[in-house]
Amino acid sequence: MNYEAVIGLEVHVQLKTRTKMFCGCVNAYGGEPNSQTCPVCLGMPGVMPSPNEQAIRLTALSGLLLGCDIAPRCKFDRKNYFYADMPKNYQISQYDLPICLNGQMELMKECYPKDAQKDIQGVKQVKLTRIHLEEDVGKSFHFENCTGVDFDRAGAPLMEIVTQPDLNTPEEAFAFLSTLRLVLLYGKVSDADMEKGQMRCDVNVSIRPAGEKKLGTKIELKNLNSISGARRALAYEIERQKQALARGEKLVQETRRWDDDAGVTSSMRSKEMAHDYRYFPEPDLLPIDTTPWLDEVKRLVPELPMARKQRFMQQYQIADYNAGVLVADMDLADYFEKAAAHAPNPNAAANLIVNDLMRELGAASLPITQSPILPKDIAALTTVVESGKISSKQAKDVFAEMFKTGKNPDAIIAEKGLSQVSDAGAIEKFCDEVIAANPKIVTDIRSGNAKAVGALVGQVMKLSKGKANPAMVNEFLKKKLS
Repeated sequence: MNYEAVIGLEVHVQLKTRTKMFCGCVNAYGGEPNSQTCPVCLGMPGVMPSPNEQAIRLTALSGLLLGCDIAPRCKFDRKNYFYADMPKNYQISQYDLPICLNGQMELMKECYPKDAQKDIQGVKQVKLTRIHLEEDVGKSFHFENCTGVDFDRAGAPLMEIVTQPDLNTPEEAFAFLSTLRLVLLYGKVSDADMEKGQMRCDVNVSIRPAGEKKLGTKIELKNLNSISGARRALAYEIERQKQALARGEKLVQETRRWDDDAGVTSSMRSKEMAHDYRYFPEPDLLPIDTTPWLDEVKRLVPELPMARKQRFMQQYQIADYNAGVLVADMDLADYFEKAAAHAPNPNAAANLIVNDLMRELGAASLPITQSPILPKDIAALTTVVESGKISSKQAKDVFAEMFKTGKNPDAIIAEKGLSQVSDAGAIEKFCDEVIAANPKIVTDIRSGNAKAVGALVGQVMKLSKGKANPAMVNEFLKKKLS
């Protein structure tokens, strides 16, 4: 039987605030375990939470980035459950009045896995159910004989972005997470680093016969610590469910853990009955009115990746592929714009960045922010090539030296004596000498073998020590031999 998968995501994102959600502790990564805690985030008796206004505003901004409706009034609730990493035995979250509702996001084709981009058919829109704000929990560390908990993360402001079940393949889930991360980075609401736990994902996946409207048995996957890991986990789980149904087994609603090293999912607990979290309004916090400051937040909405890509194509006349590569990294797009500001031909600058600079940065394992070549020097290199000062072949040598030393192209050209000869009289003299020295090739050309001109061009370039302007050489030889 032909099955299709139905996938929904719950993405948790830590917000980029200075302090935690309900206390004054530093909201930072990498400190000594349990060094960034206080009685409030540890849930000691008698403490009172105080909401972080910046976290609330960043959540509203995230909703605007994703086309959500921002509630004029929202509130916090207590979500009651016990885990060892939850110091209060309850979590302050949002239940029936979240800050953001609805919304949707278009998947960028550049955010699909590279091996799947050729198979993309049309534009995929993924609808959102809600975005709510809550506090994070601590982090467990499992040792051979015991488990330790670091509460530094407990109380950090955490958004939960919930999609509708609009995704159908592991590749679409990969693209959603990659596009979402890019949007959040553009909005500067989170660093969204999955390795640091700043962006985490739970997946709900079921399968059903293709064309069927009724959803299958929903299975939740946890422990997805990377975007590629989410793709691998979904690919495994979808195939596992198909094989189970083919054997006549009945799928049960459950939560499964993904083991990235082994490449398998395993059962954690049954979810046949929904958890009763006994939500009730948080008694220590008043409802929030968003209307007084929402217009201020709206002014913070930046140009998003898709809009920036279209602008790059129109303003700078660069190709769809190059524009997509550039905007898929905000720092790279910023670098290009700085180069384009100095470049007579921004398209040439884009080609140089996408093809040459990115290759060298990749080989050196450097981010664009640590490029040894300044944006203005990229523009300068394209300018000297287009002016005829050096050839495109010489430009490759100049670029290599720029990447190695950080020097600007004019300095390198002067040091190495690479200036291209574009003097008509000098080039004509070179051509005359080569024509006189190669009568057989000249006869072949005049007999109709036009390709033989290349041999004469090579001789002129050799005679000029590679400095003659190739375009002018071609022009003179064609005139003299026609």
